[in-house]
Amino acid sequence: MIVKTIKEQKKIAGLDISDSIDSENRYLKGKIISNGDLIPETLQEGDIVYYDKHAGHSITKDDNIYQVIQIQDVVIVE
Repeated sequence: MIVKTIKEQKKIAGLDISDSIDSENRYLKGKIISNGDLIPETLQEGDIVYYDKHAGHSITKDDNIYQVIQIQDVVIVE
């Protein structure tokens, strides 16, 4: 499946926290752009998922970066 990572701005005590400080978090939040042929019908395009940040590989199209991951890398579906 192809997922676009959702970057969240985090604040602690009114201060913006950068991605490098939040490197302890193992999972990333993303939106499913394409679910492919082998993904169960329970996951649809547009669903929000959390997946392992070390999963899959990146592709770039039209200046957007997407992750190509497998179903077993998804840990939570919102």
